[in-house]
Amino acid sequence: MLSPEWLLPFCLYAIATSITPGPNNVMLLASGVNYGFVRSIPHIVGICLGFAFMLVVVGLGLEGVLTAFPNLLSLLRMVSGVYMIYLAWKVGSAGEMGSDPKSAGTPLGFFGAAAFQWVNPKAWAIAAGGVTLYVPRLNFGVALAVYAAIFALITAPCVSVWAAGGSALRQWLTQPLWRRVFNLSMAALLLASLYPLLRTP
Repeated sequence: MLSPEWLLPFCLYAIATSITPGPNNVMLLASGVNYGFVRSIPHIVGICLGFAFMLVVVGLGLEGVLTAFPNLLSLLRMVSGVYMIYLAWKVGSAGEMGSDPKSAGTPLGFFGAAAFQWVNPKAWAIAAGGVTLYVPRLNFGVALAVYAAIFALITAPCVSVWAAGGSALRQWLTQPLWRRVFNLSMAALLLASLYPLLRTP
C-alpha cells in the first residue's frame, strides 16, 4: 500500500495538480493581494482538508452515485456555476487595501474554502483521477485515507505559493486602478474556469 511504486507517482500527481493554475489558486492569489498571506491561511487549510475529505468521499462511491443519477449531477453543475459566479463577483469587487484589516472586506474562510471544493470542476477531476489511477485496490479503505492525508500535506505548500505570491504583489498594487484591474482579471479567470461545466453534456 505504501510502496514507492504506488506512492511516488501519486505524489507527483498531487504536486502537479495542486500547484498548477485553477480556481483554488486563482482565488488564493487574489486573497494574498487583497488580504495578505496570514489572513489567507484559513483559506489554505480549508482547501487542503476540504479536498482530502472530498477525495475520500469520491473514493467511497459518490462518483458512481452521480453517474447513476444524472439529474443529480446536472443539479450539482448548476449550483457549481452559480457559486462560482458569486465568488467571481466577490473577488472582482474586493475593497481597498489599507492599514485596517477589515478595509478590504472578508477573505474566504476555512469552511467556505472546504465547501468550495464540491463546486470546483478541477477538484472533481483531480479526485476522480487520483482515486481511479493511483490508489491501490488492496486494503482500499485504509489506502484511500492514507492517500488523502498525503494529498493534503502536499497541497499545503503548493497552494501557499500562490497566496504568498499574491501577498508579494501587494506593494505593486497599492494604486486603486491597478488593484481593480487585477481583481477583475482574477474574477474573469474564475468565470473562465466554468468552461468545463458548460461544455459537458
